[in-house]
Amino acid sequence: MDSSTDLNSEYKLVWSDEFEYSDLPDSEKWVYDTEGNEAGWGNNELQIYTHADRDNSWVKNGKLHITARTSDQHEKGFTSARLISNARWKYGIIEVNAKVPPARGTWSAIWFMPSGWKFSDGNWPDVGEIDIMEHVGHNSGVIHASAHSKDHQWQKNTQKTGIIYVEDVSEKFHSYKLDWQSDYIKAYVDDSLYFEYQNEEYGESKWPYDKPFSLILNVAVGGAWGIMNGVDTAAFPQTMEIDFVRVYQKQ
Repeated sequence: MDSSTDLNSEYKLVWSDEFEYSDLPDSEKWVYDTEGNEAGWGNNELQIYTHADRDNSWVKNGKLHITARTSDQHEKGFTSARLISNARWKYGIIEVNAKVPPARGTWSAIWFMPSGWKFSDGNWPDVGEIDIMEHVGHNSGVIHASAHSKDHQWQKNTQKTGIIYVEDVSEKFHSYKLDWQSDYIKAYVDDSLYFEYQNEEYGESKWPYDKPFSLILNVAVGGAWGIMNGVDTAAFPQTMEIDFVRVYQKQ
């Protein structure tokens, strides 16, 4: 473990995966999301997310690996993995220690969607989305955190977003932390605050976050954002490594 959260006595660790095993990701803690493959996840993404395929998701040496690879078995040319936590939470502090891939065309994310949400529901982003960390390879080292809703979204260029530059995101593990409460959302990298959004009680169209959400870990290829400077196919495979995931809540 490279880091740990400094929390006061109000908080208790309620869920974690330390990845201290060697196998596929723990099926009691993670499920695979493949539903939006044919539609490119509504975003023209190039990868096919696989189910329980060790080429794309596995645990070894205390780390979860999510790997995007070129593939001649799929029309889109790439495979990867998208994992969703079986557990769900409403408020708390979530910490993910991760190292992201650097290649042009990759789009790595650590984020939240409402528990039980499906791509086919067709109600994104009205239902809410919280991004703890997003990184695209064509803009190496620039980390984004965002909160999306009906009124605040990228299609309208009204999303609530914070940005921070971290020089060695692909060489070293960094702590990506979300502090999510009923009145605010804050995101940190290595305890440096870089995003804050306050609940001003203007209703669900601006704050749809008072309900349980589940954690998503994935590496996409391309998409409207990831493909802006093309895809460096020769650089693949590309892997996001995760050292641990920890969730704390007030007791």
